[in-house]
Amino acid sequence: MGGSAAGRAGGDRPLRDYSLEEYLAAVAARQPAPSGGAVAAVTVASAAGLVGMAARFSAELPGMSISPAELATEADGLRAAVLELGDADAAAYAGVLAAYRAPLEQPDRRDRIRAALVDAAGVPLRIAEVGVRVAVAALGLARRGNPNLAGDAMTAVLLAEGATRAAGELVRINVELGGLDPALADRARALIARAAEASDALIADKAIPDPKM
Repeated sequence: MGGSAAGRAGGDRPLRDYSLEEYLAAVAARQPAPSGGAVAAVTVASAAGLVGMAARFSAELPGMSISPAELATEADGLRAAVLELGDADAAAYAGVLAAYRAPLEQPDRRDRIRAALVDAAGVPLRIAEVGVRVAVAALGLARRGNPNLAGDAMTAVLLAEGATRAAGELVRINVELGGLDPALADRARALIARAAEASDALIADKAIPDPKM
């Protein structure tokens, strides 16, 4: 588990219906959700929002196979989709809690726990997949979009990379906890690496300073 399944603040409304202050207060509250999964999802959604804004301020994207308008529309879709994943995490977390609360003598308890952890690992994996798409799109904007929005595009790359890394680690935690298929963790590591390539490319472009120097 490890905070991997989180989503609805209080469980009564989707994340999109909360004000910023309500969301932050819910994250800080002494309650199971929202936690790591939801925060990763919201962070990817924020990065996707920056991609949409930067795309709409870009007249053209030289060398890219997509127009600014198409990229903005795609970013809007990713933003909505990843917020839904934040909510899906709540359902996965509830399933894990229910499985662990089953009586110890229940014959299928172990199988229920494992199945619930499979669901709990799957949601952050999908969050990481969206994070990679956002990071790659943001890198393209940082390189070829409106230079006045380069800082926003760079911010989107870095936010998406961090959220992808976080979501990937939540996958690993659930895989190890449930003794799940190692391929899930391998997929998460591959997504983390792809997102890191985008942020490393910013450093290679000298758009941001190398933190190791």
